[in-house]
Amino acid sequence: MASTFHLGARDVARIVARKGLSACISGIAARIEQDFLRWPEFDKTSRSASHSREGVIELMPVSDGTRYAFKYVNGHPKNTRFGLPTVMAFGVLADVATGAPLLLAELSLATAIRTAAMSALAARALARRDSRTMALIGNGAQSEFQALAFRDLLGIRRLRLFDTDPRATAKLVRNLRGEGLELDVCTGTREAVRGADIVTTLTADKQRAVILAPDMIEPGMHLNAVGGDCPGKTELHAEVLRRASVFVEYAPQTRVEGELQQMPADFPATEIWRVLAGAHPGRDDAAQVTLFDSVGFALEDFAALRFLEGAARELGIGEPLDLVPSMDDPKDLYGLVAAQPARLAAELVATL
Repeated sequence: MASTFHLGARDVARIVARKGLSACISGIAARIEQDFLRWPEFDKTSRSASHSREGVIELMPVSDGTRYAFKYVNGHPKNTRFGLPTVMAFGVLADVATGAPLLLAELSLATAIRTAAMSALAARALARRDSRTMALIGNGAQSEFQALAFRDLLGIRRLRLFDTDPRATAKLVRNLRGEGLELDVCTGTREAVRGADIVTTLTADKQRAVILAPDMIEPGMHLNAVGGDCPGKTELHAEVLRRASVFVEYAPQTRVEGELQQMPADFPATEIWRVLAGAHPGRDDAAQVTLFDSVGFALEDFAALRFLEGAARELGIGEPLDLVPSMDDPKDLYGLVAAQPARLAAELVATL
């Protein structure tokens, strides 16, 4: 069989550099929308999660019957103390007919891009069309991607920023300088959300936090809740959900992991694919408060892997990888072992 195509971290970064971050965000957003519009074709399941006191390790599978994909991803908020990213990921795209792995790709960078693309795609369907100001609460690793996605896909021009770590906000301001955004550094969440059309929460701590309280919510706001993404980790007061129309990616997963974990099992929530497909109106009026309870779903990684595969082949980036055995006789797995002494001897002779 042919080798698996491999994209390492540097390869993915080269793709983003060659195509441009904005083009990658919009390209992945387009792929996500295409795949959400094929929602009934997919074999879907909630991700499998292994939780510990320090974080979580997850596997996220999905298939459309032709291609199968999964992502390995962790979430460890304290990792930065050890010089490690909070989130690290890789993914596989495989052929359903044979089970052969076609692509192995590093996905840490792509996860940030696809998360931002999904946020902006949902907001484009739910937020007021005249939205120009966004509060960004939590200014860590994903914040730049969210800011640029909302700039490019929704026309956001002003950001109101807050993080409990001033260094994170300073980093964000530094990285966004010259990107055509007006940046307001705020002293707290309440100040940041005042007058905002859209509020995005991106906090990392694994706890039941109240980042947004009911008295902070103004008529017409769209809330993009990204940080609450596993059991025991939330960002919004439960009353905020009661006052909003709630939209999710895949309801069985979000009810366990998202802000919805605070609510009864029958609390109403609409899967976003229905809005994208025109089966649900989304926002009813300008005063309505809408909430996208985003936890990340495998279909988004499927779309990201498809985008990376196409971009890599277009740009000539990536290398073949001997990930699984290639044999003259597919029934003779033992032959791989038996052939090793002869191969080692030939290699030794070649070095003499």
